[in-house]
Amino acid sequence: MLKLKNEFSLERDISGCGLCGIINSKKIKTNGSDIKKAISIEHDRGNGLGGGFAVYGNYPDYAELYAFHIMYDNLSAKKDVEEYLKNNFIIEKEEPIPTFKTSKIYDHPYLHRYFIKPKSDRQDKLFHELGDDDFVVNSVMLINQNYNGAYVFSSGKNMGAFKGVGYPEDIADFYKLEEIEGYMWTAHNRFPTNTPGWWGGAHPFTLLDWSVVHNGEISSYGINKRYLEMYKYNLSLKTDTEVITYILDLLIRKHGLPIRLAVTVLASPFYHNIDKMDKNKKELLIALRQIYGSALLNGPFAIVFSYSNGMIAMNDRIKLRPLIAATMGHFTYVASEEAAIRAVCPSPDSVWSPKAGEPVMVEFEEPMLQKGGLVSL
Repeated sequence: MLKLKNEFSLERDISGCGLCGIINSKKIKTNGSDIKKAISIEHDRGNGLGGGFAVYGNYPDYAELYAFHIMYDNLSAKKDVEEYLKNNFIIEKEEPIPTFKTSKIYDHPYLHRYFIKPKSDRQDKLFHELGDDDFVVNSVMLINQNYNGAYVFSSGKNMGAFKGVGYPEDIADFYKLEEIEGYMWTAHNRFPTNTPGWWGGAHPFTLLDWSVVHNGEISSYGINKRYLEMYKYNLSLKTDTEVITYILDLLIRKHGLPIRLAVTVLASPFYHNIDKMDKNKKELLIALRQIYGSALLNGPFAIVFSYSNGMIAMNDRIKLRPLIAATMGHFTYVASEEAAIRAVCPSPDSVWSPKAGEPVMVEFEEPMLQKGGLVSL
C-alpha cells in the first residue's frame, strides 16, 4: 500500500499539469461524465502520478454537515482518528467511500467519509473556544500532522474531493463519478517533476469549502509559507497548491476580504501599471500590496478556485501557463486547452483566453463573469 505521509516532504512540488472546471450558475446538476471526458483530453499533460476531482452539491441530504474524506494507511490509524472524531464531533453518518475496483487503480489507501459537526462539549480544550469553521480547520491540520497514516483530503459542506495516484480518467472510474451529481466540477491531471506522486499529493487541495487545482510553480512558496505560519497554518504537505488554498482561506474567511480583492492580492498588477490607474484604485491596490505583499503569488501558474458560491479561474501576471474559458447558456467552462472544452461543449456561445492575472469569475444565482480588463474593485 502507498504511504500517505510524503517521505520526500522536504521537497517542494513543481508541476506541469492540466486542469478543467465546469459550473452551472443556476445550480443545474450534471454527473461526472463531462468533467471526466474534458480532463481526459488533456491526458498528455500528466504522467499517471495524480488525478483528482472536486464536486459541489453532491451531498444534499447532509448539506449542513462537514463531510470529512479521509485516507488511511492502516486500520490502526483509522482507529486513532475515529477516537479523536468521536471525542470532538457528532458523527451523523460514516461509511467507506464507494469505489470500483479497476485494473488501473489497484493499490490504494483505506478511503472513508464522515458527516459530522463539532460538539459543544468537545474534549479538545486547546481549541474549545473556536467557532465551528476554525475548529474544523485546526482539526484537519492536527490530524494531517500528528496522526501518522491518516490524511483528511476533504472537509467542506455539500462538496467532496475525490483524488489519488493515476490518470484522472482512471480515478473517475475508480470513484464511479458517473454516479455522482453536482452543479460545479473541477478536475486535475498531475505531472509532478521533482517529487514522487502520492495519494495525498494529488489535486485538488481543499480546506472547508475551498478547493484549488493548479498548474505551474509558485516560486514565492517560501515567503508564502512563512507568512501563513504566522497565522498558525500548518503546511505539512509542502506543495504549492496547499499554499494557495490556505492563503485564500486567510484572506476571505479570516480577514473578510471580498472575493474580488482576495484574488487581486494573488496576482496584483505590477507597480508600473498601478501608477497609471485613477487615484482611488491606485490607492487601494498600493494598500493591498503593502498589507498583503507576502501573500502575492510569483511564478508561472494557472488555478481554478472553487467555493460554496462559485468558481474563479486565473493565471499569473505574465500568463506563463495556458487558460481558456467558454460559456454556453448557464454553463461556464475553463481548461488548459480549448479542445477539452469543445469535447463536452462543441459549439459554445463564446470562447476566449483570459489575459494575464485577470480572473474569470462565476457566482451562483447572480452569475458574474469577467471577460478582459481588471476585475472591478
